[in-house]
Amino acid sequence: MHEHIQKLEAEKKVLLAELARLGKRDPETGDWETKPEAFDQSEADENSRADRFEDFEEKSSLMTELEGRLTQVTVALEKAANGGYGVCHICGNPIEEGRLAANPAADTCMAHMG
Repeated sequence: MHEHIQKLEAEKKVLLAELARLGKRDPETGDWETKPEAFDQSEADENSRADRFEDFEEKSSLMTELEGRLTQVTVALEKAANGGYGVCHICGNPIEEGRLAANPAADTCMAHMG
């Protein structure tokens, strides 16, 4: 199990770095927000503005995905600290080793995968 915890800690660092690259964390809410790219006032081309908006939307979508994964990893690390790691939150049975090897943040056994 220790190797799974190490993987989770390493993944958390990568997720935090990637989130910081794409945006910033609101100190009051703790939520991550996408950094808008600087807008050049001389950029009058509608296609350029549309491309910039599309990039912003893609970053926002990626940040949502990364933030969700960070939540899963953080919960798994909290469970590890409190002795509840590797236990299915639905049935209370141990989560299979193969499942944890594939996804160290898994919170369900194979029977309850969703």
